[in-house]
Amino acid sequence: MAHVNGNFLKLASGYLFPEIARRTRAWQERNPGFDVLRLGIGNTTEALTGHIADAMHHKIDLLTNRDTYTGYGDEQGDAVLREALAGFYQREYGVKLKVTDFFISDGAKSDAANIQEIFSPSSVVAITDPSYPVYVDSNVVGGRSGSYNGVNYDGFVYLEGRRESGFIPSPPDVHVDLIYLCSPNNPTGAVATKDDLKAFVDYALRENAVIIFDAAYSDYIREPGLPHTIYEIEGAEYCAIEINSFSKNAGFTGVRLGWSIVPETLRSEDDEPGLIHRLWNRRQTTFFNGASNIAQAGGLAALSDEGRAECRFLVDYYLGNARVIKEGLEEIGITCYGGVNSPYIWAECPFGMKSWDFFDLLLEKAHVVVTPGSGFGPAGEGYVRLSSYGHREDITKAVDAIKEALG
Repeated sequence: MAHVNGNFLKLASGYLFPEIARRTRAWQERNPGFDVLRLGIGNTTEALTGHIADAMHHKIDLLTNRDTYTGYGDEQGDAVLREALAGFYQREYGVKLKVTDFFISDGAKSDAANIQEIFSPSSVVAITDPSYPVYVDSNVVGGRSGSYNGVNYDGFVYLEGRRESGFIPSPPDVHVDLIYLCSPNNPTGAVATKDDLKAFVDYALRENAVIIFDAAYSDYIREPGLPHTIYEIEGAEYCAIEINSFSKNAGFTGVRLGWSIVPETLRSEDDEPGLIHRLWNRRQTTFFNGASNIAQAGGLAALSDEGRAECRFLVDYYLGNARVIKEGLEEIGITCYGGVNSPYIWAECPFGMKSWDFFDLLLEKAHVVVTPGSGFGPAGEGYVRLSSYGHREDITKAVDAIKEALG
């Protein structure tokens, strides 16, 4: 008799964003004829830019000719794209990495979920709180947690990011094996300093732990001196994996393209240097046939001088939206964080409300959808996340609706 993976049954409830969609649909069924304004999911909305789109069109043209058609590529990614990424890190961040350290994927979310497969099920996992739900859920399914206790999962070490610390947590005060970090943070918008990251790198080197660093929003960092990659920190190449994406700077949320950096120098307890790199290579070559060659052509164009300028234009647009949201909410007395080096605004619920209660209030009174902070972990209770991904006119309309409903 076949048996299901019982770890799936440990998951506390429906995934956050489908639950938001379910509640929104239910409200619309009760209130036909009303438009819903969405400041919830971080899904890009602006059109692909010209240079990047042209590169993908050109790739399609090549695929329509049998003389230039290509099928499967390298599971690790096209060599020219991996070389371009290594050059990008050297040029923009002053970080030198080997081309073979880069693995091209279909997006950061997939890598964030899949990377745990190469580590022992007995690994002790530390997760920032609040954090992107996939870090938690993938490790629950991987068998590294106990049951959900009504607040969080037994067996995980939660690193709380509170307002008093700028929503940047401190390293664990107990031994852990894996640490999930995200900067700029989703959902809070907080950005770690070099000193913040150095504390985690020092911990990981001391404890033989591995940091899984999500840098998917690094292009939104505009303040000088803030690190865009964990490899700006000395020693990180021995203890950190970095995950990144073209989704939020080049508009590839639907195109799907990202990368992970797994240095050959990376090591963990009882493992010789290079083993984790080889295991990830084996995982990818076994379970993955490589990212779309059309998407990879777009990614290569996005790393060119013209493509980088187009990406900065898109990021500036979304940061402008973030400014509209943050300033609008602050006008009516709502305390906000993030939204400066991040596309997300982390807002305190007024009147001491719970996250889902404030979600319901905004949907009912302003017809605006946001993301309840409690969906990102227990420390997110009492907050909501607002996303700057949207057309400027819709962003402005949503903010005006909130101001009218609550002002």
